[in-house]
Amino acid sequence: VQLQASGGGLVQAGGSLRLSCAVSGGTFSSIGMGWFRQAPGKEREFVGATIWSAGAFYPYYTDSVKGRFTISGDNAKNTVYLQINGLKPEDTAVYYCAAGIRARLRFRDRDTYDYWGQGTLVTVSS
Repeated sequence: VQLQASGGGLVQAGGSLRLSCAVSGGTFSSIGMGWFRQAPGKEREFVGATIWSAGAFYPYYTDSVKGRFTISGDNAKNTVYLQINGLKPEDTAVYYCAAGIRARLRFRDRDTYDYWGQGTLVTVSS
């Protein structure tokens, strides 16, 4: 499985971005997807995740991003998205998408993700 993250950039505070994660070599019927971020000098932290089931993507978010972050997906394109609205300077980080085998995936646990994208940098100016 390979993951290609894209969509990062420099944005002013209050703006929006949509990050994409294109998946190849795997299908959403067997893998779950997560989004993490790592700010300079900080640990990589969980942002949210999604599972595809019965034709829909079901998202899950960490409390700190609820209401501003939205995870979605397009099964036909084998791509998941992270929409970020109301960007804040503290959202500045490298954002990573990750995939793990659904049967043993625990969303918040980085060690249960088997595959990682290369990361895409989001910089929010004040």
